[in-house]
Amino acid sequence: MEFFSQTYVALRGPTGQVQTPADTIAKLVDRLSPATLLADRRAAVLALKGLSRDCKEDVGSQALPGLIEVLVNDAELDADIGKAVLETLYILCDTEDSAPNGSSLGFKHTDVLLSQDKPVHTLFALLKDTNFYTRFPALQLLSSLLQNRRQTVQGYFLTAPAGPGSIIAVLEDKREIIRNETITMVQALLSQSSEIQKVLTFEGAFEKLFSIITQGGGVDGGLDTRGALACVDALLRFNSSNQSYFRETPLFPILSQLLQFPPVLRLTDMAPQEFALQFWDDQKSANASIVIGIMGIFVGSKGSNAEVAAFSRCFLEVALASNFPTLLKIQALRLLPPNINFSLSDITLTPYMPVPETNGEEWDRLEPASALDALIELTLNGEYNGIDGAKRSKEGLELRTSAAAVFENFVRKEEVSYAIVQSMAPLEGNQTTKHITPLLNSLTLSLTSPAALEPANVTSIQLATMLFSHLLRSSPRSKAVARAIMPELSPPPHESSSFFVPADGTPPEAPPEEDEEKDDPQSLLQIISENLSLALLSRSRADTSDREIREWDRLVISYLTLLSQWLWEDPKSVRDFLEAGGLSVLVEAINQTSEVDTLVPGLCALVLGICYEFNREAGEITRHVNRQMTRLREDDRFRAIGPDSIVLTYPSPVIPPSSSAVHRDEAEIWFDWAFVDFWKSNYYTVQRGFSTEPDQTASTSSGPSAESAMLIASLRDVIRTQSEEMEALQKKLKEVNSAHAKELTELKGQLQTLSSQVQASEEKRKEVEKEQEDLLVLLDEVTNKRKSDKAKMRTAGLEVSEDEDEDDDDEDDEDDE
Repeated sequence: MEFFSQTYVALRGPTGQVQTPADTIAKLVDRLSPATLLADRRAAVLALKGLSRDCKEDVGSQALPGLIEVLVNDAELDADIGKAVLETLYILCDTEDSAPNGSSLGFKHTDVLLSQDKPVHTLFALLKDTNFYTRFPALQLLSSLLQNRRQTVQGYFLTAPAGPGSIIAVLEDKREIIRNETITMVQALLSQSSEIQKVLTFEGAFEKLFSIITQGGGVDGGLDTRGALACVDALLRFNSSNQSYFRETPLFPILSQLLQFPPVLRLTDMAPQEFALQFWDDQKSANASIVIGIMGIFVGSKGSNAEVAAFSRCFLEVALASNFPTLLKIQALRLLPPNINFSLSDITLTPYMPVPETNGEEWDRLEPASALDALIELTLNGEYNGIDGAKRSKEGLELRTSAAAVFENFVRKEEVSYAIVQSMAPLEGNQTTKHITPLLNSLTLSLTSPAALEPANVTSIQLATMLFSHLLRSSPRSKAVARAIMPELSPPPHESSSFFVPADGTPPEAPPEEDEEKDDPQSLLQIISENLSLALLSRSRADTSDREIREWDRLVISYLTLLSQWLWEDPKSVRDFLEAGGLSVLVEAINQTSEVDTLVPGLCALVLGICYEFNREAGEITRHVNRQMTRLREDDRFRAIGPDSIVLTYPSPVIPPSSSAVHRDEAEIWFDWAFVDFWKSNYYTVQRGFSTEPDQTASTSSGPSAESAMLIASLRDVIRTQSEEMEALQKKLKEVNSAHAKELTELKGQLQTLSSQVQASEEKRKEVEKEQEDLLVLLDEVTNKRKSDKAKMRTAGLEVSEDEDEDDDDEDDEDDE
């Protein structure tokens, strides 16, 4: 009690005198000296801690050096003073302080604290202290310093004697609050530092982090589990050394087990139901997303085929046969490798369907299906067989387009695409294709029914044309088979009873034949041409609303994008299309569109140009549509398409005010990236074709291939660019030469002037020398005459002055010399 009384009197000063905060802080700073007692230093730090919030600037400017000295010298010896000084420094370095200049003062004090390495080394050493009141504030201060000046702290960590060991020690702490703060600090410490990532890996960080994850319940854990998973991701991502190390540890198979998926599963084995059907909340979804992302690191890296196949199988099960949240399914599909080296037809899945009105608590198990069938079904109908397909939400469309991208990667090999198209062709001995696959069913969906414009049907047709384009692109054999497809349009009586219709499986039993007369069967190309004509006609009706026009535009564009890729480099298909009346459809669409339309006439012009390029018959096709193609590439719906996403937000002005709230979050698709890339690659060739006379044989079909045409076009562009650069350089050279000539003329003029001046100076110098010579001759004559006169004077007996005699003697001596 006496100690506190003395301290109070010392700080108060003389009785009656006003004590300012600065005076108090100055007295407290004096007590921070190492020469004072430890108890005095402790009391001074506690007092400064109380003043630091209200007088942050004064405490920092006067007491910060002393506080740093106390941290380095006393914090490890006395837990009470260590806690006090750590909390005080944390307040001073806090950059999230809402007080005036609080943030700038926090950065200023951080820079002072980090001006030398000893304080940071001391902080890492304090982490080994198991005392809660030392370890926790040390973690808080380190987290704050890392947030303010991360790179500086990371540099000090690499040189700290107790750095790596202290991190591993604090990761073993069982107290939740300590563990959470540790994970936050470790995340910042690992950020963008491959050296620290490697150091902590070889110190056993993976083992400690996975211990936290498993003890926390895996993906069912809370924030500490999420933080530990984020640290694992930081240790592995962009660090090939750690990836190679992690593959060899027993922890590697645990990744899929965290999702309750077995690490080893044969292609014909079913995934366990506890994996497919789980209860989900936001926290679990966030944890599972990090796990899937970590698995994606190894799927995308150069690992063994077994690793890629195991994780890829898990991703397929997540996306196609589970109740995982939609965002996780999208993530899983996008992480599948672009070069899929296993057959989707050989993988058997067990899809599930939620029981209506059970809020996702009850599920029906469907018949097993191949992964390829499930992928096509998901693309065409949406999640759970299109249960919410009519909503056309952004997440739903992202999932379906991601599935379409996986399908595109799978059919890149021509033998795969050919086999799928071949399964749609009529069997031997049949005139029509009686086995209608889901893809073929969507392609041939009738537009005359009232349900043609339902959002679910429109989207299904859009995605079906994309899938079929992937099958035909750059595959002459597939295009040849596609020309022979004659779909049987009469739907079987049991059409709605089957969820999966195999894309390439055995056909079901044929329906009983009808006695009524049927029209001649149409080829798939003729059906698409007819649907294109119907869609163009429907969109031009006067009673069509703006929203209906937009839906018809989707269908028109879908058919046109498919036709453009089908007809490219396929003269036989071009002739079939023209024989089906395709020319009049295209020309009429181009002539009747208004100035507002850009996509429809632009794509019609593209298809028209392709027909002209690969079917040169004089007078058949006109060549005045280049402007429409130019307008197409300027449309926002075309320009917004990128490799990563083709789903666009539905523009709100198009939606009438009376529309339901369902459409407010609606999204839409117009093109896929494959078509945009196709258009950009072949736009020049088509445009060039319109400038060629019909009777010329410059067609790509009879001349160079499309690749050659692209190469020639690119080389021409290079030559043109180089010519323009040469012209610019020559122009610049002329300007430089002109400037040099002008400068040279000026220099020559200056040289001539200087030469004239030198010549005048030389002449003047010669004149001066001549004058000097004349004067010397005159002087010599005067001297001789003077001598003669002196001699005469001496002879006459006249007196001569001594000066004159001396002068004469000197002159005589000079003459003798």
